[in-house]
Amino acid sequence: MPRLSSYRDFDWVLLGFVLLLSLISVLEIKSATLHTKFHGFDHKQIQFLAGGIFLMFVISLIDYHRLIDIIHWAYGVSVLSLIAVLIVGTKVLGGRRWIKFPGGIHFQPSEWVKLVLILAVARYFWGLAGKELTWGDIGKAAAMVMVPMALVLKQPDLGTALTYLPILICGLFLGGIRVKQVGLVVLAIALIGGVAWKSGKHLKPYQQARINAFMDPDSDPRGSGYQIRQSLIAVGSGGIWGKGANKGTQTQGDFLPIPYTDFIFAAFCEEHGFVGAIGVLLLYFLILMRLIQNAQTASDLPGSFIIMGVVAVIVFQIAVNVGMVVGLMPVTGIPLPLLSYGGSSVLFTFLSLGIVMNIRMRRFVN
Repeated sequence: MPRLSSYRDFDWVLLGFVLLLSLISVLEIKSATLHTKFHGFDHKQIQFLAGGIFLMFVISLIDYHRLIDIIHWAYGVSVLSLIAVLIVGTKVLGGRRWIKFPGGIHFQPSEWVKLVLILAVARYFWGLAGKELTWGDIGKAAAMVMVPMALVLKQPDLGTALTYLPILICGLFLGGIRVKQVGLVVLAIALIGGVAWKSGKHLKPYQQARINAFMDPDSDPRGSGYQIRQSLIAVGSGGIWGKGANKGTQTQGDFLPIPYTDFIFAAFCEEHGFVGAIGVLLLYFLILMRLIQNAQTASDLPGSFIIMGVVAVIVFQIAVNVGMVVGLMPVTGIPLPLLSYGGSSVLFTFLSLGIVMNIRMRRFVN
């Protein structure tokens, strides 16, 4: 076994990029909540980050093969926790997504399920290594992901539910799905999506409104289109260099909705402009490249699968959140990793990074 106590095989470069992005997050949350009732959330974010970093170091010491061995139990507990949310969960803004514990602690199981699914899908396709995927294999993998996804959709939380899909897609591609199978799956999804869109029966009213606002924000500028319009104004008004920290008119004037979570990138663009936005996106690029490099040097197949699952989720969240902010995607409520405020999201990200470090530290172990 490697000398894990020294942490000499830790990816300190990756951690440096992550901490830099976390610092930007704290500063931007402080600015975005400066004149609101949410002032002080930056201090809570620091607590979340400290807890996440601690858990990252702890989980890096547990051999990830042991985690894979008990993943079926973790999957069962995750499904039960999602059912518990529907029964006893706290309802906020029309959604029942959290379980409230003593001390004002809110636990969002749907965020942690992402990590469980990454490990579960990795174990599943590891067991199929060297075998040509059948439709039965694809169906079982899809069912594994769709069960928790359906429970999250019932909360309702479309944004988080969608983050489960890249885990499945990544697993299928790494597992060796054939081009013909991909074509048939895409065709089936297109047909089902077309029927659902045509009938509108499978969409919640707020989901339909968000899609309509995405197609034409001016159709309801004070209602469903308000968020997109204000976000575009904030991003555009930042110009090349931005208006400066604490000086964004859309953000400080409370025109931009929830600027410390879903629209934090819009608030950042307004204050730091195009140059600042490119800087943040470059940081994300460097983090993703380090993750992919760690996947390539993993000692076994499940290690590579796990890291690429983490990459798939992070890429999806970045693409959807940034796309939403600039009007290229409908508003879905997906946080921007390491930048948006939120304990569950921060802890999921650092736990994922802890497993990545775990895999890296054991890459030379037979």
